Amino acid sequence: MTNVTLKYATRSVPRYTSYPTAPHFSNAVNEATYEQWLATIDPQTPVSLYLHVPFCDSMCHYCGCYTKVTKQEKPLRAYSDQLVREVALVASKLPANQPVSHIHWGGGTPSILPHDCFLMIVDALRSSFHWLDDMEHAIELDPRTVTPELAQTLSLAGITRASLGVQDFDLKVQQTVGRVQPYEQVKAAVDTLRAVGIEKINLDLMYGLPYQTLDTIRKAVELTVSLDPSRLALFGYAHVPWMKKHQRLIPEDKLPNAEMRIALFDEASQALAENGYEKIGLDHFARADDPLAIAARDGTMRRNFQGYTTDEADILIGIGASSIGKLPQGYVQNSPDFGGWERAVDEGKLPIARGIALDQDDRARAAIIMALMTAYEADIAAIAKAYGVALEPLRSCYPQLQELEADGIAERLDDVIRVTHTGRPLVRLVAAIFDAYLQTGKGRHSVAV
Repeated sequence: MTNVTLKYATRSVPRYTSYPTAPHFSNAVNEATYEQWLATIDPQTPVSLYLHVPFCDSMCHYCGCYTKVTKQEKPLRAYSDQLVREVALVASKLPANQPVSHIHWGGGTPSILPHDCFLMIVDALRSSFHWLDDMEHAIELDPRTVTPELAQTLSLAGITRASLGVQDFDLKVQQTVGRVQPYEQVKAAVDTLRAVGIEKINLDLMYGLPYQTLDTIRKAVELTVSLDPSRLALFGYAHVPWMKKHQRLIPEDKLPNAEMRIALFDEASQALAENGYEKIGLDHFARADDPLAIAARDGTMRRNFQGYTTDEADILIGIGASSIGKLPQGYVQNSPDFGGWERAVDEGKLPIARGIALDQDDRARAAIIMALMTAYEADIAAIAKAYGVALEPLRSCYPQLQELEADGIAERLDDVIRVTHTGRPLVRLVAAIFDAYLQTGKGRHSVAV
């Protein structure tokens, strides 16, 4: 950790899983807009699907997701029925047998769905789309929900990759954040998945939680790597109680300060490197032979709402309440209001609540931000030329770079911007310089580190 990193650590910037970011979506993009965009998709173009299941049986205090708690099966079955209807509705707006290269289930806890409902939705996806032979089918899992029965269901569904939330193994940390899951429970979940052939395992850790120390986070890393995941994520806890009221249950006076957050990340990163994991982008790690590590090396890695990914599809179709989709023309988001989402689907209407249409300036800036976030380098002139936009408005951002250059975080050679090795943890700050929407003051964001 350096004093320079500490200087910038508490600055507020987006995570840039999209550009423009979600706070800038509006109701100017609606159902009719989305239907027009879907109608332009090439029948041969592979698309990616994201299914959002916004339910959990308990709320983790750190959660930043759009989800709600339920202990009842009835709303889960009703939601599943509605997902099937939305799948059919979206498919009806597309060419028959549209190819799919990637499916991702998120939440919430997607595995909370009754097993017959989960398979019913999968059947709807199979009948509505053409699954490519090398399609990745991924799901986010709470280790506490993984049983032999669930593993068999996931295997029948064709799941090829599972991402399990570990966060931390220290009992005091777990108790404070409302997520108690001993190492033995997580190990049993991983073993159960592998027993049915789901070999691609991602494990997620979190730093910046209350009561974490350098010793506890190193131990968490060591226990996690003992499970031999192919990938790990090391996410910084985003304390946004103004957005997520349940985060008020976390004692703010026990959260690590900026200096300790940096030290926690550095300690965990070092422990992962010692165990043979390569640093991938801002917060991911992978074995050298993992496709994500290979994509990072050959320049094909992408970043989307699930973070860093090998998914190369330019079209992401979101299904489920609050889910976000991306098409060449722009972003769309389903209604986060369950009632509004259900009514729209029942009426045969695409349940779009808001979105944003992209112009060439948006696309060029998105390309710059993507290049910086994935490769730590962007050729501004080349991108401007590729997107047919004037270079001068982009060059006008350069004065904002001067402070970061002076502090050794970034460097500029003519129109090529590079993030230095020491500046990589602060890459979001470099990306933010090219964010034309950030100065509008709309939306509050998490800290830079």
